[in-house]
Amino acid sequence: MELSSKKKLHALSLAEKIQVLELLDESKMSQSEVARRFQVSQPQISRICKNKEKLLADWCSGTANRERKRKRESKYSSIDEALLCWYHIARAKTWDVTGPMLLHKAKELADLMGQDFVPSIGWLVRWKRRNNVGFGARHILSPPFSTEPPPLVLPPQSQPPLSLKDFSPEDVFGCAEVPLLYRAVPGRVGACDQVRVLLCANSRGTEKRRVLVGGHQASPRCFFGVSSEALPASYHPELGIPWTEWLAQFDRDMGRQGRQVALLLAARVVEEWAGLPGLCHVRLLPLATTSTPPSLPSSVVRAFKAHYRRRLLGKLAAVQSEKDGTSLAEAGVGITVLDALHLAAAAWAKVSPQLILTSFVQEGLAPGKTLLSPDRAPAVAPVPSGLSLEEFSRFVDLEGEEPGPGLCKEETSTEDAGGRREGGLEPLPTKADALRALGTLRRWLECNSTSSELFEKFYDCEEEVERLCCL
Repeated sequence: MELSSKKKLHALSLAEKIQVLELLDESKMSQSEVARRFQVSQPQISRICKNKEKLLADWCSGTANRERKRKRESKYSSIDEALLCWYHIARAKTWDVTGPMLLHKAKELADLMGQDFVPSIGWLVRWKRRNNVGFGARHILSPPFSTEPPPLVLPPQSQPPLSLKDFSPEDVFGCAEVPLLYRAVPGRVGACDQVRVLLCANSRGTEKRRVLVGGHQASPRCFFGVSSEALPASYHPELGIPWTEWLAQFDRDMGRQGRQVALLLAARVVEEWAGLPGLCHVRLLPLATTSTPPSLPSSVVRAFKAHYRRRLLGKLAAVQSEKDGTSLAEAGVGITVLDALHLAAAAWAKVSPQLILTSFVQEGLAPGKTLLSPDRAPAVAPVPSGLSLEEFSRFVDLEGEEPGPGLCKEETSTEDAGGRREGGLEPLPTKADALRALGTLRRWLECNSTSSELFEKFYDCEEEVERLCCL
């Protein structure tokens, strides 16, 4: 037998493995047919099926590199974790962290742990890739190669309760779990369309936490090939919010910044969560017992929903203008959970700091007193054209209505519903596709008399896309 007839070893990435599972679940293709399609052996497809639960868990975790073909762990995991912790502390203090500094610190940590380890450039490159570390803007380092500062000693959660006056306004946070019918249209409510959105901001509106969206589907088709790190919001494959994990991450983030903050919650929720282990940097402050747990001011939540509904109607109107004869309800079927993530992130960004500040002060949730200018009303979402103020107000509060008999269809990938191909997953865009799309978008802007400010935003996007294409 000639050597050229041997099959080359072809390892599949995590994204490709998820595509294999979806093909097996949603089509009548056999494992052998799928193996031929991906140019791998049938036993490899069988192993993917056996590890289905673990692969899906990695896919939905948001931390796994979906393009990596083999999962290799660091031999020196304790040094890996310790260096990552030091790196976050250094970045929080705006130090100029360089490669030689990281190598020096890794060696220092290894000596402290009694491990015979000499870090190399190759090890540092792999460490950065594993932990998604990249060097951004450079800052002044003072002093150079400074030792790690001693850990901040914080009072345990069991000490005497604190009040709002013990925190600065920037360190007082409120949060809310918001039910959202993400693709509903005016006059049509579908129970299958609901997601849960977690919003969190401080009382000055100067700091908003990353939006978290919880949905029914464990692995929505629209997420195929999508990098969770590139998304403006997080997705949780359950309708409920994972409060324990979210609080733990919030606590870690505040610890890296050397801060101690307060999170406002209902009294009974504070009692329920007061014993959470390891919660050192986030203090839970109880509100009145009648408060709905957990809660941002209602005006902030409503402003978020108003901005979301307005952006959703604009997106549906664009679909209608592209396809004549398409009703608003038919256009809404094409809205996916991935679309909802982007719409939610955009709507949350539109909620102004002034509105958040005003709402916290009016409801007595901000420490101290702030004089508000009566002639400066906080910005709210304008009423879309085609709807009256009353109609739009009812549309914003759509979650309070009972679902009607005509429920929305499940998400689909058909061409009629969302511009995707019938019977399979849409192929992932290539670098050439991205550059071609930039050219098309610029040409469209040139032919439609757009403003110079919009071109400036386009140039920023064009520059970033071109940079990513060179990686």
